[in-house]
This record gives sequence, structure tokens and C-alpha cells, in this order.
Amino acid sequence: MSNFLIETKQLTKIYGDQTTVNAVSIHVGKGRIYGLLGRNGAGKTTIMKMILGLTPITSGEVKVFGQNMKGGEKRIYPRIGAIIETPGFYPNLTGTENLEIFAKLRGTAAPNAVKNSLEVVGLPYKDKKLFSKYSLGMKQRLGIANAILHDPELLILDEPTNGLDPIGIAEMRKFIKKLSVEYGKTILISSHILSEIALLADDIGIIDQGILLEESSMEELRQKNGRYIQVQVSDLPKATLILERQFGVKEYSVQDDHTLRLYNTTLDMAAINKALVMQDVAVISSAFCNDTLEDYFKKITGGEGIA
Repeated sequence: MSNFLIETKQLTKIYGDQTTVNAVSIHVGKGRIYGLLGRNGAGKTTIMKMILGLTPITSGEVKVFGQNMKGGEKRIYPRIGAIIETPGFYPNLTGTENLEIFAKLRGTAAPNAVKNSLEVVGLPYKDKKLFSKYSLGMKQRLGIANAILHDPELLILDEPTNGLDPIGIAEMRKFIKKLSVEYGKTILISSHILSEIALLADDIGIIDQGILLEESSMEELRQKNGRYIQVQVSDLPKATLILERQFGVKEYSVQDDHTLRLYNTTLDMAAINKALVMQDVAVISSAFCNDTLEDYFKKITGGEGIA
């Protein structure tokens, strides 16, 4: 059985003559925070809506908990909590009153579900403040409280930090991390803010113009970037052999037929260059580099990057 709680295969959405989502295959692992990163209009919300069955799929497949979403809604929906776009609440009621209504509509069994969910997101239980008087950050937190009322295994959160100030963003990040680490939730979150996804996500999918450009763990992305030494040589197989045997180099990656990246920046490059030349491997160039994740996103999206 697959360990992916969400798996899409060639997921596609076409409106008229416009392809909004183009053959996207994502894999959200159990207990992980998966960040769907892309500019506004990249197709993130549409992907989430198709996963939840809120908008028809043009082609492709969605599996949630290993089951096909189409036809399995009654079994799958009770195991999911979601915020898509702006959460809708009654403005003339308090947060507690709003959640009590949603708990009854959803049939939440736990007697303390409302109180517990408010505690998780740091909102007071049975206070007198009306929803209309809530700050944007409080509204977003109440949206998450509503999404976790029934203690779902999977959370799908569409831009939960959108419009928040830096303090509100930091608080929201703390809540989401807490839901994953302390409560064991699997979370699919979308954002156009690179710095937030980098701090929050375990895995990442980069969406641009409806196309999934890359899917990998944040750890793998960080290994690809950061500080490294880039070396161009005439004979790549021979150079890697010398590096491994003579210098004990293990942390490196092959970029093309002549280029290596060495991730240990404390290496004695003068000694390495001399050893390579002495054994008939010409060193075309070697340089210290310091790429950031933003540089990488700009490179693969072919644009100005993401906020």
C-alpha cells in the first residue's frame, strides 16, 4: 500500500481554451508538511479544489488515503479538514458559537471538540467577541480551528498566511508546525511566499503556469543550493575517482559531462587542482559559489522568482 496520503496522476484542468493545471502529479507523504509553491494564478487553488472534488477534473486521477476520490467521497471527506480561499463564518456570532454550529452540521462526536480546537490555535473559548470584530489573523486561526474540529488526519490549507502581517505569519507558521509535530497531521499547504514554505515544509512542489516544475524534499533542495565549489574538468569519471580515493570526497553531485559540485567548502582546492593536473585531468575552472533558494526558483521558473 502506498504511503502517500494524497497522490495525483496527470491531473489536468482546462477552462475553454486555457489549461490552468497541466498534467500535475504530486505525492504527499503521511505525517509530512507538503508546500505547494507558486505565484498567484499558478494553479495551486485549482489543484486543491480538484483534490477535494470542489471542481470537476478535466483528466487525470486523484487518490486520497489510497482510494480514488471520485466515488469515495463519503469515506474520505470525514478524514479531511480544509480551508480553501476565505473561510465563511457568521459575522454576528462569536468564534465559539460559529464552531458550535459547524460541529453540529458536521456531526462531530467529541464533546470538547470546539474547546479543544480553539485551544490548539490559541483562541479563547466562550468569549464575547463577535467574528466581525476579529482581526485577519484571528479569522484565519478560527478557520483552522474549524478545519480540525473533527480531528482529521489530513489538512488542506490554501494560502493560510495570505494578508497577515509578519507577526501573524509567524504565529500561523507555529500553529501549522504544531499540528504536524504534536498532533501528527499530514498537511498540504499552498503559498506564494518562498521564505515561509522554506521554513515550514518537509516537501515541496513548485508550480508555474499550471505545470509542476519540481517535486522534492526541502532537505534535497538545500543540498542542491547553498555554498559549494563548482569544478569543470576534462575527464569527469577520472576526476571523481581521484576525489573519492585521494581526498575522501563523498558530498558531491554531477551537473553535466564535465561539471561537479563539491559541497564541502573546506576542501584544499589548490591540492585538489594539483592532484588532478598531475594525473592528466585538466581543470577548466573551479569557483566557490553561494546560490540561494530564491536563485534556484528564479532559474527553474525562468522569471523573477517568488516573493
